[in-house]
Amino acid sequence: MSDLKGELASLRIDRDQPAAPRLRRWPLFLFIPVVLALGALYALRARQALAGPEVETARATVVREGDASAGAPILTASGYVVARRKAVVSAKIQGRLSDLRVEEGSRVRQNEVIARLESLDYEAQVERARAALQRAQADLAESQRQLELARRLTDEKIMSTDTLQTTESRARVSEAAVSQARADLSFAQASLANTIIRAPFTGTVVKKMAEVGESVAPIPPGVNISTSSGAIVALADLDTLEVEADVSESNVAKLSADQPAEVSVEAFPDRRYRAVLRQVIPTADRTKATVQVKVTILDKDELLKPEMSAKVTFVEPAKAATAAAPAAPVVMVPKEAVVSRDGKSVVFEVQEGKVRARAVVPGAERQGQLVVREGLAGSELVVVRPPETLKDGDAVRGKG
Repeated sequence: MSDLKGELASLRIDRDQPAAPRLRRWPLFLFIPVVLALGALYALRARQALAGPEVETARATVVREGDASAGAPILTASGYVVARRKAVVSAKIQGRLSDLRVEEGSRVRQNEVIARLESLDYEAQVERARAALQRAQADLAESQRQLELARRLTDEKIMSTDTLQTTESRARVSEAAVSQARADLSFAQASLANTIIRAPFTGTVVKKMAEVGESVAPIPPGVNISTSSGAIVALADLDTLEVEADVSESNVAKLSADQPAEVSVEAFPDRRYRAVLRQVIPTADRTKATVQVKVTILDKDELLKPEMSAKVTFVEPAKAATAAAPAAPVVMVPKEAVVSRDGKSVVFEVQEGKVRARAVVPGAERQGQLVVREGLAGSELVVVRPPETLKDGDAVRGKG
């Protein structure tokens, strides 16, 4: 009996004994997003690895021998892009600006109204001159009437000849007064017209130098655009852009009339513009031992702006193609696209996300481009600066 009681007592639950601590599960919920993020990152990297490395590409171009380049470079000179036709526009008279119709970049046509000056005082001068003319014409009419009367009286022997001559002189003075009044009226009207400032030629406003309410004045010729005071706007004809460059005295003899050249600007170093030598200034700068030359840009575009820094590379004149032997087309690629593999010159052509190694026969280098004599037909998409590990059949991705 005592054994049974003991066994029953061992099965009794002791409610005063503290419960076992429950397992904390919240760190598990923080660990799951981390695992998912690492898995996604691994999958992205694996996808990129399957897609291949990212490479820079360029397309091969086909040009004529005469268009690819005029010849080997002779010399290079630095200068600035300027407009051959430019002007600082100011008023012919001094006055206060009452209306300004243009901003920087505005395109204006010849004789288009750019600005107006306050004109109330000039309008009053016109009215005053017109009234003076009317008075002079009235005096002339009276003098002519008295002259006719004097002539009749002189014919009738009533008035002396001396009195007639005095009347004639008075009439001539009245005629002169009318002529002077007309001239004064024309001057007043011209002054009023000068309150309207018009564009001297078709061009673009490159700098605005005054605002409404400021006083402007005539500007002498040859002023500096950046320091002129009293001017209204600076106007330039962007269709006449050219490059003014300084050439060393020792190299001037290498240039000739219509010397071909290539122009590049620092703002767009990858662009090349065809150009030709227009003029060699017939004097030198003794302080710099240079001679200024002016180069006309043949294929200018909207990217060129006045006062941009430019570099001019003069090249040898091209040989003229004859009808019997026309200029042959050649394929050109960036020189960085041609690399050496196993002793051969190759380029890597991109086709449907993979590269194909193509053996080529390179030719002359022309301003960062390499002539490909054999191996390419033109318009192929090639890899520029291919990695050393890149081989035929590898997958690649183009930048951008």
